[in-house]
Amino acid sequence: MELDVSNLDPAEQSDAVRTAGTPEQSDLDRKINQYFPGVVVRKDLVKAVKGNAIVPSYVLEYLLGQYAASDDEATILAGIDAVRKILADHYVHRNESELVKSIIKEKGRHRIIDRVSVVLNEKADVYEASFENLGIRGVIIDPGTVKANEKLLVGGVWCICDIEYSHSDDSRVVPWILGSLKAIQMSSFDFDGYLTARQEFTSEEWVDLLIQSIGFNPDLFGRRAKLLQLVRLIPFVERNYNLVELGPKGTGKSHIFSEFSPHGMLISGGEVTVPKLFVNNSNGKIGLVGYWDVVAFDEFAGKKKRTDKALVDIMKNYMANKSFSRGVQTMGAEASMVFVGNTSHTVPYMLKHSDLFDELPEAYHDSAYLDRLHCYIPGWEVETIRGEMFSTGYGFVVDYIAEVLRSMRNSDFSDKYQAHFTLGTEISTRDRDGIHKTFSGLMKIVYPTGEATPEEIEELLRFAIEGRKRVKDQILRIDATFDPVNFGYTDMAGNWHPVTTLEEDEYPAYYHVGQQPATAATGDDVAGAQSGGTPRPSSTPGPAPVVGPVEERLFEGQRDFVENQRGVSYEALFLPYLRGAAEIELHDPYIRMSHQGRNLVELLALIASAKDPADEVTFKLYTTLDDDPNYQQKQLQMLSQIRQEAAQQGLKVEIAKDPGGHDRWLRTDTGWRINLGRGLDIFQKSDGGWFDLGTSRQEFRQVRAFGVTYINERKEVQ
Repeated sequence: MELDVSNLDPAEQSDAVRTAGTPEQSDLDRKINQYFPGVVVRKDLVKAVKGNAIVPSYVLEYLLGQYAASDDEATILAGIDAVRKILADHYVHRNESELVKSIIKEKGRHRIIDRVSVVLNEKADVYEASFENLGIRGVIIDPGTVKANEKLLVGGVWCICDIEYSHSDDSRVVPWILGSLKAIQMSSFDFDGYLTARQEFTSEEWVDLLIQSIGFNPDLFGRRAKLLQLVRLIPFVERNYNLVELGPKGTGKSHIFSEFSPHGMLISGGEVTVPKLFVNNSNGKIGLVGYWDVVAFDEFAGKKKRTDKALVDIMKNYMANKSFSRGVQTMGAEASMVFVGNTSHTVPYMLKHSDLFDELPEAYHDSAYLDRLHCYIPGWEVETIRGEMFSTGYGFVVDYIAEVLRSMRNSDFSDKYQAHFTLGTEISTRDRDGIHKTFSGLMKIVYPTGEATPEEIEELLRFAIEGRKRVKDQILRIDATFDPVNFGYTDMAGNWHPVTTLEEDEYPAYYHVGQQPATAATGDDVAGAQSGGTPRPSSTPGPAPVVGPVEERLFEGQRDFVENQRGVSYEALFLPYLRGAAEIELHDPYIRMSHQGRNLVELLALIASAKDPADEVTFKLYTTLDDDPNYQQKQLQMLSQIRQEAAQQGLKVEIAKDPGGHDRWLRTDTGWRINLGRGLDIFQKSDGGWFDLGTSRQEFRQVRAFGVTYINERKEVQ
C-alpha cells in the first residue's frame, strides 16, 4: 500500500496558521508605513482571516486594505474582527447556498460576496448574471453596470452585491433582483505619489518591499532568487509579453497568476479552446485575450496532452503579431501569455537526453512556437515553498500594486540601457525584442521612475539577456536551421561582456551537446552574470560517469562492528554495492524521527553525488507510519520534503508501506542485498551540534554495535 505523502505541500507544514500577533517591526516595515500609509498591509493577516473561505488573496487584501491598512495594533485587531465578520455574514459558501437564499427571502435584501459572471440573452435582449457559489442564474443586470465591468462577460469577477427577493406568480420571472454590484478592485490611486515615495527607498529596500508584497520573507531569498520572483510580474506591467516557467512542483509557479491580481486569469492548459481564448466565430464573442491583461496556462506541461492544432497556429500568430482573425477580420489584443508546468527530470538529465522544453506537449515542442517566447524562468532554481518563507512584514495591498503595474503598461523603458550599453550585433530582431520586453518590464517594476545607475541597469540587462538566451539555446537543439548567437553586450569603453545561463556554467558538457559554445566565457566574463555581482563558479564538467560494480571484487558475508567504533560511514559500507544501480530498495519500518530522516537524507545524498548528474535513480522506501497521529503527521511532512528535495538531484523517491516485520535491508537491481541489523540508525547520538566534526563526516562519529550481511543474490541464482 502506497503511503500518501504526495499532497503535503511544504507550504502547509507550519504548525498552525499565524495569528494576528504583533511581530517586531523592521526598519523597512516602519519606512513602508511612513511612505505608503493606507495602501500596505501586514501580509500574515490574510491567513489569519481567511478561514475556510475559498477566495483569492486579492479579495481578502481588498477588505483588509479597507479596515486594517495600519501599523497600529488596535486598528489591526479591530480591522481583522471587521473583516472576519464581513466574511462570516456575507461570503457565500457553496454548501450553504440554500441557507443564504433563505436569508435573502426572509429579509427581502441581503449583501453577499460571490463570483459573478454575465451573459447576453439575445432572445430577451437583456444581460443576465450568474452567481457561482450562490447557485442562481438569470438575474437581470443593468447594461451600464456591465459596461463598467466588462470582465463580468469573460471569466467572471468577485463582487460585493445586494440581492433582493420578489416572488412572482409567473414562473418565467426570476425572483432574484440585483440591487447593487461593486467589483472588488480599486477605483483610483495616486501614481505620482507612488513614484515620489519610490525615491525614498534604495534598490535593495524596494525589491524587498515587492517580495513582501508577493507574500515572501526577503531575508530567505538571495538577490537572484528575488529577481526570478519579480520576472513573474512582468506580464502584468508589459503588454503582449510571452513567458514560460517550467520546474519542480511546489515552487509557486501559478500563485502569482491566481492570487496576485484581479487583472489576470489562470486556466488549466487542458481547458483551452479557440472560442474561449480568442473568438467564437459563430456569435463573434471575443475570448479571454480581449478582456484580461494576463492569461496564464496552468499545468501546461505533459508530452501526451492532446492539443488543438488550430489553437496552436492561432496562438503562434497572436504571440508574434498581437492579433488574431475573426473570419476575414483581423483583431488585436494586449493580453500577455504565460505558460507554467512541472518538470519530471533534473536539468542535466534534460540537457543530456533532450532539451529544457522536453516536458511540453508535442504540438508546442516546435521551434516556431518557442521562438515567440520572450523569457524562460528556470523554475528549478526556485526553492520549494516552505512555511517559514512567508512574510510577517508589510507589503502593498495586492489590488493597489496590481493597479500600479497595469497603469505602467503604456510606458516603454526598453531603451533605458542604450546610454550605457549596446547589444551584440549577432542578436536577431526577435531575440532583441525578447530582451527589450524583459528589460523594460524589470525596469518598470524595480525602477519605475526610469532612473538607475549604470550598475543597476547592467544587472537587469544581463538578467533579460539570460532569459532570452535560455529560450534560443534550446531552440538550437530542436531546429538546426537556427544559427548560434553570441549573447552579450558592449559597454561604453568598447569591452565585450558575454552572457551565459547558470545551467550552461554548471553543466557545460551537456549544455553544448553537438555544438560548440557561442562564446568561450572565462571566469572574469561570467562574474557578475549572477545578479548582485556574485561571481558564478567557474565552468567545470560534472563528475565522470559512475562505473558499474565489479561484483567479484566486493566482499560477501557478515561484518560486525562494536560499540564506540569510529571510521564507519555509509560510503564505505554501502556505496561500492550501490554503484551502477538504477533502482534501489530500502526496507526500514523506522524512518520516523528527525534523526532517522537525517540518516535517510545522508544515504540519498551519497547516491546522488556518486551518480552521473544526467542519470536518474529510483529509490523505493518501504516503511511504516508512527502509531501516534501527532507524530504521524510530522513523519509524513518530513518524508514529503525529503522526496521533493531528492527529486531535484535526480532521485525519484517512492514511498510505500513496509509489508514485513522488523527486518531491514537494502536491495539493488544489480543483484545485491544488504541485510541491516539496525537499519540506517547505526550512529550514537551527539550533542555537539554544528561544531561537532561528526556533523560533517560520518567517520568521526561513534557507532552502536551492529552487523551487516552482504549477499549477491544474482550469484546465488546462477
